[in-house]
Order: sequence, then structure tokens, then C-alpha cells
Amino acid sequence: MIKSLITEYGLPWLFNRSLYSAKLKMMRAIPNSDKLFEKEVNVKRVDILDLNVRAIDEFLDKVSNEKKKGIVTIADNALVGKVMGFSSMELDYGNPINWHINPITKVEVSKKLKWYQIPDFDPLRGDIKVIWEASRFTHFFYFARAFMLTKDTKYYEGFSQQLNNWLQNNRYPFGSHFKCGQEATLRMINALIAFEIFKSNKLTTKKDELNIKKLIEGSYKKVLSNFFYAHKCIKNNHTLSEIVGLIIGAWSCNDQKRLKKAYELLDKEIQIQFLPDGGYIQYSFNYQRFALQIIELVMKISEKTKLTISDRSKSLIKKSVTLMYQMQDNSGDVPNYGSNDGALIFPVTTCGYRDFRAVINTIFSLIDGKRVYKPGDYDEELLWFGDKKLDEIPISIIEKKSSAFNESGFYSLRTDTGNIMTVLQNFKTRPAQMDQFHIDLWHKGINIFCDSGTYSYATDIGKEMALTAAHNTVKVDGKDQMKKRGPFLIYEWTKPRNIIVNDNLFKGRMVSKNGYEHLRHIEKNEQGFMILDEVIGKGEYCKFLFHTPCEVKIIEGGFELYDKGKLNCTVTISEYVGVEIELKKSYRSLFYLKIEEINCVIISSPLNEKKCNMQFNISLKN
Repeated sequence: MIKSLITEYGLPWLFNRSLYSAKLKMMRAIPNSDKLFEKEVNVKRVDILDLNVRAIDEFLDKVSNEKKKGIVTIADNALVGKVMGFSSMELDYGNPINWHINPITKVEVSKKLKWYQIPDFDPLRGDIKVIWEASRFTHFFYFARAFMLTKDTKYYEGFSQQLNNWLQNNRYPFGSHFKCGQEATLRMINALIAFEIFKSNKLTTKKDELNIKKLIEGSYKKVLSNFFYAHKCIKNNHTLSEIVGLIIGAWSCNDQKRLKKAYELLDKEIQIQFLPDGGYIQYSFNYQRFALQIIELVMKISEKTKLTISDRSKSLIKKSVTLMYQMQDNSGDVPNYGSNDGALIFPVTTCGYRDFRAVINTIFSLIDGKRVYKPGDYDEELLWFGDKKLDEIPISIIEKKSSAFNESGFYSLRTDTGNIMTVLQNFKTRPAQMDQFHIDLWHKGINIFCDSGTYSYATDIGKEMALTAAHNTVKVDGKDQMKKRGPFLIYEWTKPRNIIVNDNLFKGRMVSKNGYEHLRHIEKNEQGFMILDEVIGKGEYCKFLFHTPCEVKIIEGGFELYDKGKLNCTVTISEYVGVEIELKKSYRSLFYLKIEEINCVIISSPLNEKKCNMQFNISLKN
């Protein structure tokens, strides 16, 4: 294992991770040694945002009554401590809010412990992200938007009271809410945005402004004192968001030296984290959207900071939304690929969580000056982070077509009614899941073959969803594609070989260090698609996996898939003698901590003389 960590993660990462572990041990062993890492800050101003409140107000006035009611209902519930968590579920923290309780397990974390004394994982307490969720202040967006819809000042009062209550119950550096610099940054951003909305309506008081300053002070201290971990050890969306925390903190303290340095760091990090073709370092569409929304905010506050990211960084960001656009279904959804923690950090449209059009549209507009969709509810995000009126932004719809993003390992073959996506990555950074050669098939808005998702990082089900068997690929005996330790550490990475692509086909080979190779050939035809698999290596059998939310009927030599009783896909197997077809119940998670039962079709075949060949013919129904 150590050899793999050195080879794949590198000696600098191993050294820095060990150094950080030593730091934690020292702080736990020697009281007050954490002060060695503290920095003095002096917050002087808070007006880093200049939002076009009137334009947002006018846009919200035109959305459907049903969606207006949805915004107001979520805001009203949050006023009494029932917060929309992970974009999908109501979490009751009590009234007034108990900021330290997990509302699912009902276990409370002591606010008297310093952040490094609180474990990341605790089976009794449950997933710490549930405790963090209310303190992200994402529900403040609903307060602001509900106020714009109703002009009822109870939403301002809820914002003011909850912010004040949070500060009284969360003294830096105590409690779980100072464990993570990213959480501190998002909390600061969301409070600042809500404050700006209420301030523009002349509702805020001097006490509100002092509270915002106090929140920035604690958040900025947290990021400054622990940025080493995000920068040198995590190196993902945490790093990006915490650099934005450095930008906001430095600007608020009128510290031009630190501000300029933070922008330089951000530019370098964007060019590290976004691959040359726009793919994102975390191999996750959820985290890719997270990073893109962070960039939206950076481009917005540039109006005040007078600093911005480079043209090179902007080019990478544009490529990133292009990649996502080409992998997207016409419904606005994308494959539930990679880690998905339910984060929609800026819920500023009435679109659903699984609709990615808002961020794609906004980034294209901010960088290219053009929208890529016809007008819709997703345009609201443009008004929050842009500086133009909607009628000033032209529409230039881009054709969706078969695409290959070789540096990132994404490949799609598109039909008139949908597309099939597969992944074959040449990992340069830590993989998130065992999903090489996973296929995601969309037809007429239905995700026929789907990714299982994530569910939770802290549960056994969630851990299983990261493994090979949770994806539409091949599993040899009981082996996974790679090795895994703990919830996040995957090592002995697979390698891609012999990739060939064009508008109608994809071919590639995956080499696993667990003793086998998998060749997958996907070809588009008049009926749909043909998938040809060849497995070479040690083992007794291969299992070809197909996860689907559709109803399944096993037929001779294959299976049929139905949606609400209507046949939409037939899969037949060429030369199926000796092949076993089994239907099992499985699960998928479209939202963090939410799970639904789906079907998994398992095609089993022996590995005769270290080789197994299988051909699947996928016929899509009109």
C-alpha cells in the first residue's frame, strides 16, 4: 500500500498528510498549542457584493405561482428550524435552532470541544454533514427570495435572529462548525449575500453589520489557520472554496497583499484542478458544478475587488461547462457520476437539484457573453452573478453531439433521443469511485442504465456505492477494479489503453492491478447500441452489471425494460449458451441521504481459459 501511495499520490502528498496528522496530534496533546497557527484579522468592511436586486425581484415575480409557493414554504419552514438539507430533505433542528445536533440521530456534539477534538466519523453521532447543513446558511437564500416575493419582513427577522443566535452558540474555535474551512467559507458567503439583499431594502441594522463582521472574522481565522490542509492535502473543491474565503477575508480586512496573493493562488489552482479539456479533478459532476458556482461568485465579486482570474483560467472554465453540456440530457440532468453529496451551494433558481442548466448557462454567459438555452427559470442564476439584463444577452444554442474528452476520460455517443456515456480515465489524482467503463444510457428523458450514486460517505451503504458492483461495468470474481481503504482512499489505480473513438463508436482497454483486463467496445447502430466486452485474466467468472430504475422482464437470451408498463428498451445477448441472467434488487441515491430501490440485471459467464467474451445488443423503442 505504501508503495502505491508514493507512486500514485506522490511523496509531497504523503509528507504533507503526515505533517498535518502530527499537527492534529500536537494540538490534542498540548492545550492551546492551536494558537501557534492563529492569525490576527481586523474586519473593516462587508460590502463586497453589489447585487442587481431589482432585476432578481422582477424575475421572481414572473415565475409560476406553484414555484413561488415552493420558495415561500421552504422559507417558512426554515424560520422554525425545519431546514431543507442536501437540496432534497427537511431536517428539523428545533426552534430556536440547535446548531450542534444531528436531527436524524438526535445526537448532539459538544460546543465546548475545540474543532480538532471532534472526530470526523462517529457511528453514534452519524454523518457530520447533517450537523453542518443548517450552518451553511443555504436557507438564507430562501429567506431573501421569499422576502422579494412577499415583502414580508419576517424573513429579514429570521435571517437577523438566526445569524445572531448562531454567533452566540458558536465561538471560534469551538464546536464542529469550525472543523472545515470550506463550511466556514460557504457560511460566510451565504450570510453576506442575504445581508446584501436585506440591506438594499433598508432593513439591516448596525447590529446586523457587526454580526456579519464577527462571522467573517471567525470564518477567515479558520481558513487562514488551516489552509495548509486544503491546499497541500485535500487539493479539490475544498481548496477552491477556501481560497475564495481568503479573498473575501482579505478584502474585508482591506489587506491588499493577501488579496492579491489569494487571486494568484486561485488562478494556479484552477489550472491544476481543471484538466485541459475541461474535466474536473474530482471525477464528479456534482463537484464540478460546485466548483463552477464558486467561480461564478468570484467573477461577481471582481466588480468590487478589481481583480479577476486570468484568460487562461476562463478558457478552462468554459471548456468545463462545454464538457458538462455535451454529457447532459435534454431534461437538464447529467449522469449521477462520481461523488454526490447533494451540494447545490447557491440555490438561486426554481429548477430542481438535478437540473444543471443554470450553472452551464451562467458560465457561458459570464465568459462568452451568450446564453446556450432558450429562456427559462434557470436564467435567474444569471441575474444573481451577472451584471447584464437578460434581454442584453444573446442566445446561441450549441449542438449536442457525440463527444470525446480524452484528458478527462468522458465519451458519449448521441442519438436523436438521447445518448450513452462511458468513462475510461487515466487517473492523475485520487479517484472517487470504482467506475471505469461505467455506462449511463439516456433515452427520451429516462436514465435507462444509471449510476447508483453516493447516499452517504459515513455509512456502509454509501461505501458500497463507490465500489465496482454499484456501476454498469464488469466485476471479475469478488475483485474490485482498485483497492480502497477508509471512505476516501483508493489506490492501485487502473490504467487505460488503446482508446479509439469517432462519432459512432468507442473502444478502449482497462488494465486492473487486481489481475485482469477489460476491453469494452460500444457502437451506435440503427436500433440503438451494441456493447462488446472482452475480459482477460485470472478468475472463475465475470459479472456484467446493468442498474436500471425501469421495470425488468427476463426473456430468453436477454431482458426487456419497461417504463410505466411501456416497453422502451430490449437487451439481447449474442451466444448466450451457458450464460446466467439474474435479477436482483439494488439501490440508487439521486440525493444525499436519500435512497430508492431499483433493479440490477446481472449477466454471469465463466472465465474459460482466462477469457470471457460477451456481446449485448441494445434496441431502443420509439
